Amino acid sequence: MSISIAVHLVDYDPAWPMLAAAYSAKLKPLEPVVLGVHHIGSTAVPGLSAKPVIDLSPIVTSIADLDKHEADVIALGFGWHREFGVDGRRFCTLDDADGERLANLHFYAQGSPHARRQVAFRDYLIAHPDVAAAYAVEKQRARALHPNDSHAYSDEKGAWIRAVEAKALAWVVGEAR
Repeated sequence: MSISIAVHLVDYDPAWPMLAAAYSAKLKPLEPVVLGVHHIGSTAVPGLSAKPVIDLSPIVTSIADLDKHEADVIALGFGWHREFGVDGRRFCTLDDADGERLANLHFYAQGSPHARRQVAFRDYLIAHPDVAAAYAVEKQRARALHPNDSHAYSDEKGAWIRAVEAKALAWVVGEAR
């Protein structure tokens, strides 16, 4: 059974990219399995309000290779939650001494459509400030409906995110031409 927590949104913090870099650096011992790390989610979009939790997407050679390093990931201080509802992902978390969430790691194998989708969404929001502003409104709407249930909050904004992700993926393909 998962535990829902209150949804706490804060204004953008310019320290978030530095925190993302610091949490990414913690993964250095996992090279060469970890090929690179993307800062994703709302904390990666300048000016966007967010839950103050850094989301990272480390890209690995393969999930099977990463699984061989489960104990190493745990030794680095991360909780290991396997797929946690997303096929082909390894979800890990970093909490402070009081149990407050600091970071989420969404490990994907190179070429994963999930990683591509998350990075496209981030890049699209950065390139389209009007869409980022609309996302901030959507987040507030979802929070107003579900202030004490982070899972319901996420579900509530899911349709909006999926619609924008589709536009973001099309945009990335167009940008690559």
